[in-house]
Formats: sequence, C-alpha cells, structure tokens
Amino acid sequence: MHELNLPSFSIKTKQSSAGLQVFDVVRRKYVQLTPEEWVRQHLINYMIHHLAYPKNLLAVEKRITFNGLTKRYDIAVYNKYFQPVLLVECKAPHIAISQDAFDQIARYNLVLKVNYLVVSNGINHYCCKVDLKKEKIHFLQQIPLYTSIDN
Repeated sequence: MHELNLPSFSIKTKQSSAGLQVFDVVRRKYVQLTPEEWVRQHLINYMIHHLAYPKNLLAVEKRITFNGLTKRYDIAVYNKYFQPVLLVECKAPHIAISQDAFDQIARYNLVLKVNYLVVSNGINHYCCKVDLKKEKIHFLQQIPLYTSIDN
C-alpha cells in the first residue's frame, strides 16, 4: 500500500476469498483493504493513539440521509454527551483533495452539524473549525486533540 503522511502502526490483515482485509478496531471486524480504507485505518489509529480520541466515541461508515439520498460518512467523532463534534472524509492517496471533497463533507455536515471537519488522502490533511451560526470556517494547522473538542 501507499506510504502515508501519518504514523505507521501494526496493522492486522488477513487474506480472504474476496482479497486482503484489514481489522477495523472501531467496527470490530475485518473489512476489504482498499486504498481509501488504508487511509481511514491510519487516521483512526492516529486519532486514537496520538490525539487521545476515545475509540468508543468514534463511528465509521455510518449512513445518513441528505435530500432523500442515503450517503455514508467515513468517520464521525462524538463528545461525552454522544453528540457529533468532528467529521472526517477520507480519500485514497492517489486522489487529490479538491473542492469536491470539501463540498461533500459540507453536505454531510448539513445533517450532522459538527464543529470540526477533516478531509484527508493520507498525505495531505485539512482540518477546519466550523462556526455554524456565522456560517464561516477557520482552517487549523492540525487535527486537534480530543480534549480540545469534547464540549
């Protein structure tokens, strides 16, 4: 798989009839190892082990409905009151981060109404704080620690 701009970790894989699979610690099951999943698993590991995000407050690939269409977000983070506070959109490493990715996560945020958005292809990571009342965003230098967003 592609080398990423995220810390490496001991990733658990297995071969199946469908191909190579990776163990997702949040979903607690093996899933198909695609380039996007490679990024998602590295971000999950980074968030849990380097930014102190509680594993039990992460949700991965859950469905939401927007304008009558069912979509799946990549990662959502909840606070101690089980309210969503951060949303992550993952792209494969070979996919450049474009306005389309930001538009996609912004549409999801019309439903979830989180205060932080992250878009990453594993190489480039963009994080912004959202002011929902003023409808403005402020880009951050890095993904914040969990303790700074758990409000």
